[in-house]
Amino acid sequence: MTISLGISAINWVNEDILSLGDHYTAEQVLSDMSQLGFAGTEFCRKFPRDAASLKALLAQYNMVMSSQWNSVHFSDPARKDDELEKYKQRVDFLAEMGCKHVVTCESGNTFEDLTKNKVSIEELSEEQWASLIDGLHQAGQYCKDKGMKLIYHYHGETVIEKPEQIDRLMASTNPELVHLLYDTGHAYYGGYDPLELLNRYYDRIAYIHLKDIRQAQLTELIQSGLRFRTGVQNGVFTVPGDGCIDFAPIIQQLLDRGYEGWIIIEAEQDPGIADPVIYARQALTYLKAIGLTTA
Repeated sequence: MTISLGISAINWVNEDILSLGDHYTAEQVLSDMSQLGFAGTEFCRKFPRDAASLKALLAQYNMVMSSQWNSVHFSDPARKDDELEKYKQRVDFLAEMGCKHVVTCESGNTFEDLTKNKVSIEELSEEQWASLIDGLHQAGQYCKDKGMKLIYHYHGETVIEKPEQIDRLMASTNPELVHLLYDTGHAYYGGYDPLELLNRYYDRIAYIHLKDIRQAQLTELIQSGLRFRTGVQNGVFTVPGDGCIDFAPIIQQLLDRGYEGWIIIEAEQDPGIADPVIYARQALTYLKAIGLTTA
């Protein structure tokens, strides 16, 4: 196995801000990706929901699905069992699609105030941490039994966002059951130097998202206290090479260590402002220039 380069459909169609990219069809998105030369993508809300139809559609464009985002609320003991059952159903779908990785993110303890366009996040209690870890271990075992890996996606505006939260998660979980999704943009967004994170947890990393950050927009977002989706709309994220992260040492480290698996280019932007095809080509040119080669 070598590096397989994919691109997220969120560059075209946003999953949370439904007005962004809603005019795109699944066929348009996949056609663009295929013509750009990408091998795969993650699930998109425009895609068919049944495996047979989705496989047929992807095959038309010589594409495969690498994974799918899965929000969980394992930190709530009262909800954990029900959440696990729902999670298993999503894992079964991914298994049917031939995926080997299950993107997983705890979204509990985040509270939205629509009147102020703000979000507050309460730190997990010890009981909630214990519930989260137990849920992840059970979910990770289910994935492992199916020949798959649970990959945890630390993420802005969630309870696992900051360096100390990521560190605690890694220290508290079984490496055989809980792997790490290395996301450069969300590392930087939460205050973790992406290269330091890569070096510290390389052995836990099983899947990668490459995205960049526009520092001015991030600074404005932090100072304003506004929510994550406002940052997306204001252009806080972009493709590698278009922001403030230095990807050259990151890519060199991955090559030196012989990383094998998926690398997904991702940039949550307004496609009406940042044309997905133009930005994807820009990212490909940049990554090739700093040494990234694929199968």
